[in-house]
Amino acid sequence: MDFNMKKLASDAGIFFTRAVQFTEEKFGQAEKTELDAHFESLLARADSTKNWTEKILRQTEVLLQPNPSARVEEFLYEKLDRKVPSRVTNGELLAQYMAEAASELGPTTPYGKTLIKVAEAEKRLGAAERDFIHTASINFLTPLRNFLEGDWKTISKERRLLQNRRLDLDASKARLKKAKAAEAKATCEGDTVPDFQETRPRNYILSASASALWNDEVDKAEQELRVAQTEFDRQAEVTRLLLEGISSTHVNHLRCLHEFVESQTTYYAQCYRHMLDLQKQLGRFPGTFVGTAESTSPPLSSTSPTTAAATMPMGPSVADLAPPGEAALCLEEVAPPASGTRKARVLYDYEAADSSELALLADELITVYSLPGMDPDWLIGERGNKKGKVPVTYLELLS
Repeated sequence: MDFNMKKLASDAGIFFTRAVQFTEEKFGQAEKTELDAHFESLLARADSTKNWTEKILRQTEVLLQPNPSARVEEFLYEKLDRKVPSRVTNGELLAQYMAEAASELGPTTPYGKTLIKVAEAEKRLGAAERDFIHTASINFLTPLRNFLEGDWKTISKERRLLQNRRLDLDASKARLKKAKAAEAKATCEGDTVPDFQETRPRNYILSASASALWNDEVDKAEQELRVAQTEFDRQAEVTRLLLEGISSTHVNHLRCLHEFVESQTTYYAQCYRHMLDLQKQLGRFPGTFVGTAESTSPPLSSTSPTTAAATMPMGPSVADLAPPGEAALCLEEVAPPASGTRKARVLYDYEAADSSELALLADELITVYSLPGMDPDWLIGERGNKKGKVPVTYLELLS
């Protein structure tokens, strides 16, 4: 118990000394040991790395899980060391609703069939999203979180310890400076030759005794300063090594960033492939968009070009372009009119559904023209020696 009380008193004294030194530094009444420029740059880089890692981590969490309530729930599960329950993605939930709607509205109707097809695609999109979230969490979020909760806490702890060692060093310097000043003053007073005729030469004796005491105090302060300097140098070296390890952290985060981009690329590629398959499937249902004979509502004019082209009924075949009673001409045999051809810029990529259509690439220029009796939503497009039907909604006609 006595030992604990002594240690407590010693710790309280050290804390008080550091507090006094820190306060005097803030008011400009004490000198402060400055770190070298390289060390300061390492500290600034470490702080910047920590701050931006936190921001990237939080925003990536928002990207993967936009619902704040769900993020809070996952955070609590992680803090309690419990497994996060499986959560249905928005795409999977939409697929479920569409499948139920098709079952109730009639799975054999054009609308019901389309609902089922879209539901299957949305389910695949939801599964791809789930895989992407899982992969990104392991390969990207976990390393960032490990840095903040592991390496950075170690760096912060060593920096606080370095700060304490610096305060002890500066306090030792101040103590030595005061001791030397007092010793010099006592020495000056002790150098005065005493008048032994006086009845009270006690002042001379006391001055000599004080000078000896201050000599001892200076020796003690110098010893404390050497110890404090050694501990400060050792702690500065430890902290420097940790700060230089930030370069390895950057290399690790760079690798994780590449893996995140790879997983995101795979995810969007899967989404594009699923939607392209869905587009092709819907293109084989001519009545999907325009409805049946019993339909009373007109088609929406605000449909996007991609959706409209995917769900629009196919244009007339080459046989439909031939006059009645004449044999159908091959598309290569159809000559362009003498006048009426125009240049057009392709707005979106388009994959030909059959051999009568011309595949398009965005931003390319082609020659287009129309033939008598042809569906106004389609034109004949030519690119070099290739020719085929092209949807008008994919083109920007130039003058």
